[in-house]
Amino acid sequence: MHQPTSASGSRDPYVRVRGAREHNLRGVDVDIPRDALTVFTGVSGSGKSSLAFGTLYAEAQRRYFESVAPYARRLIHQIGAPKVDSITGLPPAVSLEQRRSSPGSRSSVGTVTLLSNSLRMLYSRAGTYPAGAPRLDSDAFSPNTAAGACPSCHGLGRIHRTSEELLVPDPGLSIRQGAIAAWPGAWQGKNLRDILEVLGYEVDAPWRELAAEDREWILFTEEQPVVTVHPVRDAERIQRPYQGTYMSAHRYVMRTFSDSKSATLRARAERFLADSPCPVCEGRRLRPEALAVTFAGRTIAELAALALTELDGVLATAPPDGEAARVLAEDLRSRIAPVTELGLGYLSLDRTAPTLSAGELQRLRLATQLRSGLFGVVYVLDEPSAGLHPADTEALLGVLDRLKAAGNTVFVVEHHLDVVRHADWLVDVGPLAGEHGGQVLHSGPPEALAGVAESATARHLFGAPAPAEARAVRKASGSVRLSGIDRHNLRDLSAEFPLGVFTAVTGVSGSGKSTLVGQALAGEVAGRLAEPGFAVRRLVEVDQKPIGRTPRSNLATYTGLFDVVRRLFTASAQARARGWKAGRFSFNVPGGRCETCQGEGFVSVELLFLPSTYAPCPECGGARYNAETLEVRYEGLTIAEVLSLTVEAASGFFAEVPAAARSLRALEDIGLGYLRLGQPATQLSGGEAQRIKLATELQRLRRDHTLYLLDEPTTGLHPADVRVLLRQLHGLVDAGHSVVVVEHDMDVVAGADWVIDLGPGGGADGGRVVAAGTPAEVAAADRGHTARYLARALSR
Repeated sequence: MHQPTSASGSRDPYVRVRGAREHNLRGVDVDIPRDALTVFTGVSGSGKSSLAFGTLYAEAQRRYFESVAPYARRLIHQIGAPKVDSITGLPPAVSLEQRRSSPGSRSSVGTVTLLSNSLRMLYSRAGTYPAGAPRLDSDAFSPNTAAGACPSCHGLGRIHRTSEELLVPDPGLSIRQGAIAAWPGAWQGKNLRDILEVLGYEVDAPWRELAAEDREWILFTEEQPVVTVHPVRDAERIQRPYQGTYMSAHRYVMRTFSDSKSATLRARAERFLADSPCPVCEGRRLRPEALAVTFAGRTIAELAALALTELDGVLATAPPDGEAARVLAEDLRSRIAPVTELGLGYLSLDRTAPTLSAGELQRLRLATQLRSGLFGVVYVLDEPSAGLHPADTEALLGVLDRLKAAGNTVFVVEHHLDVVRHADWLVDVGPLAGEHGGQVLHSGPPEALAGVAESATARHLFGAPAPAEARAVRKASGSVRLSGIDRHNLRDLSAEFPLGVFTAVTGVSGSGKSTLVGQALAGEVAGRLAEPGFAVRRLVEVDQKPIGRTPRSNLATYTGLFDVVRRLFTASAQARARGWKAGRFSFNVPGGRCETCQGEGFVSVELLFLPSTYAPCPECGGARYNAETLEVRYEGLTIAEVLSLTVEAASGFFAEVPAAARSLRALEDIGLGYLRLGQPATQLSGGEAQRIKLATELQRLRRDHTLYLLDEPTTGLHPADVRVLLRQLHGLVDAGHSVVVVEHDMDVVAGADWVIDLGPGGGADGGRVVAAGTPAEVAAADRGHTARYLARALSR
């Protein structure tokens, strides 16, 4: 499409969107300036991500793919064409989303940022080699290549081993009684026992009485003898001999752990494995020849284990041994700088990606883009302030300004008011969520939003929102004391968590908050739940992990609501007349589902030279059920139509069904009324997944004293939605329970009863309790980074 021009012939400085209808957008028309920092705001579910990612980014990607040769397109994951009439003036786009997909265990900080490539090049070209040793290619310093990986552990640094103690936990049992716990159950386990009996081994004596060499062979042999088994069966069953192949317990466990597609079977096999550092490379993942090369007196594994700030210090002080060393070291330092600028200097290059938060991963990718030197593109960022302490947010604003100054357009979906205030242009979507949103309330300079009465953002940005409910600081009913904690960067830490109150744990990124709450506190409480007299009777951890990994999992199935709905349909006159059971109304099993798409609602379309794409199922049109099932109605709706209802609409529809009404009320009370019942789990954000888990807990509220642990529950929430969430959390405390949140939102911290502030910095500079007390006491102590921001929030 040609670039639009103004009357004077110059390039049109705006991206102009006409008729955007993606998700809940209602034919949106909006003009957004290029070469500016534009922030998209609105309550959760209002449609801001549908506009920024679903429309603008998706269209930029689609146009780019159209310019790529067809045979190459099949190698790229494509985004479908968005529902929009036209977009003009749109440059190429780079998306930095908070992806929920888990990176693999071989992915690390070094691979995400490409810093590992530079470090390997430094060792290859400028490392100190042993006398007479040949120069190694940079691949030889990577644990992810055949040239560099330790042959014993294949570059993982750890090995899994079985032992007799793990495979046979109770040596008092005989093989027939199930002594070899690692063997499979049912027929397969009986088969292995029968084969042993044919081979002449004793299966009725206690395991400990067997000869040592027999025990060794049974558990660890790599032999697989085949014998004829004459099974002993019930009298009425046919006695048919068969050829049976023996497999040792060790071989069975290792094969299941490495090859099984079943997560349940793999998890079971893992119970019989001990995880330990590789004895050959001592956990360093590389071959001996690579570990013999040093730079500044250290191996590449030692440098990769340092925090980035320490690594930068080593590179800055290492005497340059030649021009290659100087150039490569300077290049590496220039790549480290934007990572530390974004508050991630506490990370090490060998820190594995699955241990990073979504916010940390996004900021690492942002740092890489800063170094790329691209200009003239649109960067679309998804809440870059997520997981950031207010002190780190200031550095983030500087990074966004530099991206803009380099000649780029920056679009940010954001709730953090400091980022919103910093914008050049504001696009506010609303007024509410779901079908009550999808309109652009304002597109213009931030200060002009003050006059938009229906904007929830305006009320928080300019007005003095209704003050939070004033409440006296609650008195603790007891406490859980932790002492001598040594984990990650926590070193001999002691901390006391009061019970019966709302506790906020604060600190800059990497200070140890999640380790303290999600591992140390959770582990201590879980271990003491059965202890007589221990105050806490239940532990509920509410994290941001997905509620399901496939589109078959959704809001209704996770909360248990779908069971209620299926029972209602099964009880209808039409279903009873046909003799249908509840399974008929499941889209996951044969019977009622559409077999063309197997209940998915869409089919994969294979295209010549192109990647497969997805289209609504031609048979059911996306309804997921077959025509006969859709003939049955409850109160006038089919099961597919019920799944397409929003929580808010379903609340009215099922008002007379107590079991359904309770689930729906809990979801509405926590601000999720805009979600559809059948919305696939894969379309939900981490914050939405966390609130669904919390709502599921709220609907089954018990009287036993429960400790709720939440990791940054306000992530992805508009300030208006934060109010709704806090009402629920404080309600739990008022009902006699305990709530502990890891939190960066100082308005939430200001409303807590107790604050534990970790720090003072991240990584090796963190892991200590800087201050603990009421919010006023922590603010007045003025220690660490949190105090001044908390004082500001208290003054509001």
